[in-house]
Amino acid sequence: MKKLTVNASTDKLPEVLEFIDTELETAGASMKMIFQIDLAAEEIFVNIANYAYAPDDGNVIIQVDNYGEPPLVEIQFIDQGDPFNPLENPDPDITLTAEERQIGGLGVLMVKKSMDAVDYRFEENKNILTIKKLVS
Repeated sequence: MKKLTVNASTDKLPEVLEFIDTELETAGASMKMIFQIDLAAEEIFVNIANYAYAPDDGNVIIQVDNYGEPPLVEIQFIDQGDPFNPLENPDPDITLTAEERQIGGLGVLMVKKSMDAVDYRFEENKNILTIKKLVS
């Protein structure tokens, strides 16, 4: 398992994506898979950066592991901000027009739809959001 610790700041996003992409390439991920995971990782990291510690600062730990047969990539985002499970909120009704829909929720829905598994837990005063995707 590889680990990166960065300040929860949106200006760290390029460093986070570079770290994840390097690990995905090592695992043999396709460009399509890397793109899907990058979108999910960006959504998760930016939400942590914008909301987990506001108005204070804090760190985010990103852990990447790949294992199994067929190979599976697991990425964890760990922060010590306020407890928040983004998976608890109901999915937005995408049949409504943009004007009729409430703001928010589309990014989390996209993460849930594009990953093979998404899990949240609060453990030892840490938010731990895990995404998993079979290597393709």
